[in-house]
Amino acid sequence: MSHLRRYEPPAVPSRPAAARSPRSVRMRRELGVSMAGPRGAVTGCKRRVGRSEEQPRGGKRNRAGTGQEKKSSHLSAALLGEDCEISLEQLSELLQYAALGRRHNAAQPSWCHIYHQSHLAGVVVIVLHELSQLHFYKFYLQFKHLRRVFRHRFTLPPPPSDFLASLCGEGAGPNPPGSAQGLISAGVECIPKSSGLDCDPIIRKYGKERRGLTSYTLTSEELKKNDYPMRDSPEYKGYMYTECDLQRTDSSPLFGLDCEMCLTARGNEVTRVSLVDAEGKCLLNELVKPESVIVNYRTRYSGITRKMLLPVKTRLPDIQTRLKKILPHDAVLVGHSLNADLQALQMIHPSVIDTSLLFARSEGRRFKLKFLAKAVLGKEIQCEQRLGHDPAEDARAALELAQFFIKKGPTKVAELNLEMLLAAERQTEISPNKSVKQPQQCGVQKQLNDPPHSSKPCILARLQGMGQKPLLLGRQELGSSGLCQSDLSTSNKQILQRALEDVPLSTFSIIQFGLNPEYFASHHLAGFCNKVRNKLTDMLTIYAGPFEESFCPKSVKKEFGKCGPIQSLTVVTETYQPYVCIQYDVLEAAQLALESLNGAEVAGSCIKVQRPITAATLDCDVLIKELEQDIENEGVIYVAGIKKSLTETDLQEEFSPLKDLETLFLPKDLQSGKHSTCCYLKFRNSHSAAEAMEAISGWAVRGSALRSRHALASGHLWRWIWKMNHSSEKQRGNNLSEKMAPRSDSEQDVRKEVKKLDHYIKKLYRSLQDNTLCVVLFPGTNSIHGSQSGLGLMGIKDDGESSAG
Repeated sequence: MSHLRRYEPPAVPSRPAAARSPRSVRMRRELGVSMAGPRGAVTGCKRRVGRSEEQPRGGKRNRAGTGQEKKSSHLSAALLGEDCEISLEQLSELLQYAALGRRHNAAQPSWCHIYHQSHLAGVVVIVLHELSQLHFYKFYLQFKHLRRVFRHRFTLPPPPSDFLASLCGEGAGPNPPGSAQGLISAGVECIPKSSGLDCDPIIRKYGKERRGLTSYTLTSEELKKNDYPMRDSPEYKGYMYTECDLQRTDSSPLFGLDCEMCLTARGNEVTRVSLVDAEGKCLLNELVKPESVIVNYRTRYSGITRKMLLPVKTRLPDIQTRLKKILPHDAVLVGHSLNADLQALQMIHPSVIDTSLLFARSEGRRFKLKFLAKAVLGKEIQCEQRLGHDPAEDARAALELAQFFIKKGPTKVAELNLEMLLAAERQTEISPNKSVKQPQQCGVQKQLNDPPHSSKPCILARLQGMGQKPLLLGRQELGSSGLCQSDLSTSNKQILQRALEDVPLSTFSIIQFGLNPEYFASHHLAGFCNKVRNKLTDMLTIYAGPFEESFCPKSVKKEFGKCGPIQSLTVVTETYQPYVCIQYDVLEAAQLALESLNGAEVAGSCIKVQRPITAATLDCDVLIKELEQDIENEGVIYVAGIKKSLTETDLQEEFSPLKDLETLFLPKDLQSGKHSTCCYLKFRNSHSAAEAMEAISGWAVRGSALRSRHALASGHLWRWIWKMNHSSEKQRGNNLSEKMAPRSDSEQDVRKEVKKLDHYIKKLYRSLQDNTLCVVLFPGTNSIHGSQSGLGLMGIKDDGESSAG
């Protein structure tokens, strides 16, 4: 599977906020950078395939009847494929930002985005101890409220022993080692607060007042000083001029530009070019074949490989012509050290904003784009997990940095205290004795990978230091020295009663519920896992027949393969006439085969298609219906019959006429890395999805007939099912595990307790104010008997959700 990119915060718009649709901006950010909302799978590629605009969400009339609109906070997250697993550090990052905001130097999380954070009424975290993702899906039907309210879900890794402390960002009091005061006392160079902003290089250059974009474009002297291609320079003779000579104004359009280069016999030559507009839409993202022989692809940084460039016919003159045609005559190009990109493109453009100079440090030293994106935008780019840089991502990051600077002004940028943030990043590279430095290439990435307590103060301590009293109810309470154990015999009902009283008095609350430990003892995990795995296997399996004795299994596999990827097909010979047993890789494929091929003529026989009849499948129809109605699958359809030779670009073109199409997702097999024969399409709403299913019925793409239905398995669940489906055969037949599973007579009691727990959470959720961020955590389990991943659910309550469930 190819890697999915992390979520990127939205570009600061170049038009007034009142004319902007929050959801459409969210859509542009999510889809323009290959990110989507709640839909996803193991890994794969997604592309924006449609454009849509919508009226702003969340405008509410005030109760005084003045007609003045109040902004509502809302949440957007990219939880797809590998991005559906969120670390405790990332989760702590979200809670820090939600509770504190940028006003208190908390960075916007890189994996999701909170809009209008300052309007949040509070943060409530509900922790369900000893429960995991396995338990959520084992008792899926009982967790009625949870699965109907929270649109965003993510996987958590198996928990550490100090789960709650890690969640809060374990610190050392008001001035932990990573705090500003700790850095100053350690002798790390920072900008002292007492010096004020007057000495800041940005204030000295641009002043304190906000200005239009023309104030930040480079002058002719600056262009020349920084080696930008100039028309009057003999050195750049033969370079193409963009002919963008129209007078610039503060309303001139901004375009982000970035290139990737490979080393050729002539030196650095461009091999990929990306151009994005002010809204973040990618206008150009092209591979370019150099004229000279490539001697080093620099794949680690460029992401370019020999295989990628083999079919490419585009040459540099083609790109120059396209860029010249796209750019309007008053265009302003934005980039980070854009001089290198223009030199590689052999182009001259008169008006540019260079973010490496815009955010320049003392004595002209520059910040790296990766650091600025993280420190200013709260956005993670150039991830080490991904091979090479993404020029579209870098172009978008530079553009957003310029837009942030223009909108917020020099004073706001100076107040971010970038020197101090950089000092904190360097502090993570210093060993405990502060004398031995580690390799410098770790940089910001090491800061991101370090555990929360290494560089971040505990959120509870920070809130206390600000005069706020966080609420911690349940297994642990907040004592004078931090976290301490409370009375473990306190019932869930007692915790709920106190929460209903105290949560409205606090802006940050952690409420901990739990079930009887006997219900979920560690040694029962294998039994639970076996039961869930067996149920999934039965749901993924169908039996078809009877067939004639001389039937051709290959023709049967071909026909049933049109419904989706098949894991295995075996012929059943114990019956009077032969049947086939087919196990699919995805739930949708098995259900589609059941719906479309039952009673059909296949291989010359009129056949019956059915699931195996077991105790686990007796409620299968109910479960399928509930999965279809799951809020994560809203507006998402499954499409089968895709040829493996088709790429996501091919499918993007084929499906682009569909109305309100937001996202196309083409998964790959985790083991082979090959494209699947199915894809997922996400639409703006359920009505558009239903219309698309009707339109796709009988539709052929490159000679292959398509079949579709509503989606059943969202991002984290798709991946989890795949792993369960491909787990060791030894695990499936472990009789000892079955013996250790809870008795059936006690399981009914567990279901009642789970249902009651869901009701408590529903009652607490309904009591919350609108605009409250609510996060529900199944921490997972980790013991000598095995470990299970956790599950997180989150959402911001509003009027539309308050009545749900």
